[in-house]
Amino acid sequence: MLTLVLGLFLFLGIHSTRIFADDWRAQAIGKIGPLPWKGLYSVLSLLGFALLVWGFRMARQDTLVLWLSPPWMKHVTAVLMMVSFILLAAAYVPRNSIKARLHHPMVLAVKTWAFGHLLSNGVAADVLLFGSFLLWAALSFRAARQRDRANGTVYPPGNAIGTSITIAAGLLGWSVFALFLHGPLSGVRPLGY
Repeated sequence: MLTLVLGLFLFLGIHSTRIFADDWRAQAIGKIGPLPWKGLYSVLSLLGFALLVWGFRMARQDTLVLWLSPPWMKHVTAVLMMVSFILLAAAYVPRNSIKARLHHPMVLAVKTWAFGHLLSNGVAADVLLFGSFLLWAALSFRAARQRDRANGTVYPPGNAIGTSITIAAGLLGWSVFALFLHGPLSGVRPLGY
């Protein structure tokens, strides 16, 4: 469990500089430059992610169950994951109404992903992992919206084409991940296939 905590601390810590230390981040970028900052950010993120994955796999061997979810909850989680993939696509597809309205769909995708998995997983390692990401996403979204208001950020309006592509890409990504990738990567087949 310690490796998981260390991985979460490193991965979410570096991703929290805009939440808790935005001025320090700007100073660091000004001091070392944007490319070295991105390199350092990437290295620390990858190291944190590797520790997080390794620690999670080790921590899942400890089966301390905090709660049991009813069997039907996996269907609720599957629907939330569909929403999460659409939100994730909205972060990248230009001119979609989802991003125009919500402004930070990637963080909302993480929030939805974490919440959905908390509904279905009551094992201590799962609660630590998904609960940490849910807390981070909530704080990150709040900080991003505060920055938007302070800077007067205006998001371009979406259109039907961009929104349709976003939804189609999200549904395709969700289908591929749920049917073919989730099982081999996590050992859990969410749709039973």
